[in-house]
Amino acid sequence: MSTNVLRTADGWWVVRDARAVRVDTKAVTTAELLADRAAVSEAAGSGEAGTPVADLVALSPVTTPCRVVAQMVNYRSHARDSGFTGDIPPAFFRKASGSVSGPGGAIVRPSHVNFLDYEVELGLVMGAPLPVGTVVEERDLPSYVAGLVVTNDVSARDVQLTKTQFYESKSYPTFTPTGPHLALLEPEDFGHLLDLRLRLSVNGELRQDRTLADMIVRPAQALTLLARFQTLDPGDLLLTGTPGGTALKAPPKAVEKIGALLPPAVKWKAFFKTQAKNPHYLHQGDVVTATIATPDGRIDLGEQRTPVADAN
Repeated sequence: MSTNVLRTADGWWVVRDARAVRVDTKAVTTAELLADRAAVSEAAGSGEAGTPVADLVALSPVTTPCRVVAQMVNYRSHARDSGFTGDIPPAFFRKASGSVSGPGGAIVRPSHVNFLDYEVELGLVMGAPLPVGTVVEERDLPSYVAGLVVTNDVSARDVQLTKTQFYESKSYPTFTPTGPHLALLEPEDFGHLLDLRLRLSVNGELRQDRTLADMIVRPAQALTLLARFQTLDPGDLLLTGTPGGTALKAPPKAVEKIGALLPPAVKWKAFFKTQAKNPHYLHQGDVVTATIATPDGRIDLGEQRTPVADAN
């Protein structure tokens, strides 16, 4: 069974149902904690009553700075929403680690962003170095991946589309809410990954709901492809794509063909005029709730609940 770890300003905690036991460790970073698994195991097996989880303020269990890498269009349902047909080549992009925030803090919309979108994603937290050239088979995953987290790949769509700029559009501060739990996996837990269900709601309305079975490039293959050019280290984070249901969806093919004939400025003005009628983009006062878990609770990454606020 996986072990859920929580991070607060005071240190690290092992979560057991509604209570948490402090981990006796000097670890400050996620990488340091992963190197002190004995302390985590000791806390997990402790007979202490612990502290109510409700009394703790969770921070991101992934500390920064670290590498934050993400997969693009990696669920079949998202590919359909995005207008892709046929084979989709695997693609990665980087996010600034300064975008990582806690599971209960506000998502802050910059003043120049009008179309703020959500993307619940399973985050893989590395537990061992992944050198360039590494080939990862399914059986090798426990050797490289230490645990899992809930992430939200928040996106400024007007920046992303008009500038074709993923890095900027997804890297503003608070654009990667992470946690609450870092689920540290045992080798036998990896056989249950495809049962994980990603769910995201806005103001109680379910928007995204898929299991990893909808994933196009699964974790072992993704790490192999990434290792063609990118080194990863313990504590680094890989976001593995989002299912369908985001606010942004591709226009009908006929509209898309007409748009391709227009000058870029005219095309984007027309596109965003129609998007302004879309009620699914995030606005101040919205509350985004995201969870990832298996149906039997064997792996449960906790609930992320983030309000949306406008920048001052």
